[in-house]
Amino acid sequence: MPAPPEIRKNLLTGALRVRHSADNAIGRMPEAEARILVVDDDRPLVGLMTEFLRETGFDTGAAYNGPDGLEAALKGGYDIVLLDVMMPGFSGFEVLRRLRAESQVPVLMLTAKTESESRILGLNSGADDYLPKPFEPLELVARIRAILRRARPAEDRPVLDISGVRLEPQARRVYHGGAPVDVTSIEYDILEALMRSAGRVVTRDELMQRLYQRQATPFDRSIDVHISHLRKKLEGPVDLIRTVRGSGYQFAVEPAGVRA
Repeated sequence: MPAPPEIRKNLLTGALRVRHSADNAIGRMPEAEARILVVDDDRPLVGLMTEFLRETGFDTGAAYNGPDGLEAALKGGYDIVLLDVMMPGFSGFEVLRRLRAESQVPVLMLTAKTESESRILGLNSGADDYLPKPFEPLELVARIRAILRRARPAEDRPVLDISGVRLEPQARRVYHGGAPVDVTSIEYDILEALMRSAGRVVTRDELMQRLYQRQATPFDRSIDVHISHLRKKLEGPVDLIRTVRGSGYQFAVEPAGVRA
């Protein structure tokens, strides 16, 4: 779907700012080796986005419809996928659904500003984050960098084994009752944040700042959706993730209670 003129103008302006900036907050950073796949049917916009991202220091690839985007993502070699919602072939949601059946590569959904249902649907389908259009180019880069930092393996963090859940940071693997649990990149990071604070209430603001590097808003449901997914994946005779109304979430060191 053709992008609004604001996005094109912002990307052009952003590329110029990157070229003339000596500030690492705008220019190249250590994660410049990361490879990004842009999947969008708006070829002129994809051209601007890939040019801007290359100027920022990323390596990029592109696909212009759902089937080609899925094929490219499944071939591997990409660290993150930027995925538009409305495309020919099949939609971004269908691409994401099929991709999640075989891969946990991080996905940032690009959605129309007013499509709140699309954002929730994207998160429910396994997206790591979403960015509404029109967007500022530097916000796009900030979202990408936040996701890449989270997805980077941690060599210095110890294994966690609490209440029957085992989390292995180096391999980014989760086990529940000894069985492997298939989680997305963002779900893993939320679970690790809760488990490292087990027994303590972690607020939504804390989670948003730690995982997304932005403040929580009353209308941002991303954390809530991912928490809901985690609960289903860790479902059993006990409740492991508690909701403390008006405060946040807590990973139970001693389970809250057995379900009837």
